Amino acid sequence: MDDFSKYDQKLEFILRNAARIFAEKSYHSTSMRDISRATGVSLAGLYHYCKSKEELLFLIQDNCFGRVIERLESRLSDTTNPVDKLRIFIDNHLAFFAANMAEMKVLSHEAESLAGDWRLRVSDRKESYTRIAREILSEVQQSLPATNRAIDLTVATYALFGMMNWIYNWYNPSGKLAVNELVENVTRLYLSGFVNDTNEPALDWSAASRAEGLSVWREP
Repeated sequence: MDDFSKYDQKLEFILRNAARIFAEKSYHSTSMRDISRATGVSLAGLYHYCKSKEELLFLIQDNCFGRVIERLESRLSDTTNPVDKLRIFIDNHLAFFAANMAEMKVLSHEAESLAGDWRLRVSDRKESYTRIAREILSEVQQSLPATNRAIDLTVATYALFGMMNWIYNWYNPSGKLAVNELVENVTRLYLSGFVNDTNEPALDWSAASRAEGLSVWREP
């Protein structure tokens, strides 16, 4: 068990550094030697953990989707309220990727760089994640008066991801806007709109996070 744990931690260290370099230089401009220098792991050592640079890219993407979906499903199991589910979805996504900004950029920019079975595996993960979002939005929509159901679900789903996935271009987790404030603003903007946001109560995400034992978390 200890040996597995050490292996797992070392792989996580390699994936984190590989994601950072892919985000800085792009996947195609990065060599295994670049990753070797950044991690201090020999080329032979890198190939012990993965067979190729493409496998590293696959592991980064597969690992991210796996972790964010697993955490989301665990949190969603505690509520049946559609709007609460949507708030959890937004919080889960933004908190995870605020702590993994390089990975978010890699997921956004290198989606087409994989091929074959690896590409299919990541596509399946994405589709599963998108389907969860769409199902939640459908539940929210069905809870509204019939006159408020005009928004197409496909538009609503991808507009939500567009708002959330753009943060790697502008958001600084160490800046003046804390992650719980980012979550609150995005949630209010999505639920109420910019012009009509007058009645939605402020969301005390910091208190909710303390109650659930949540925070902006990083893996070791």
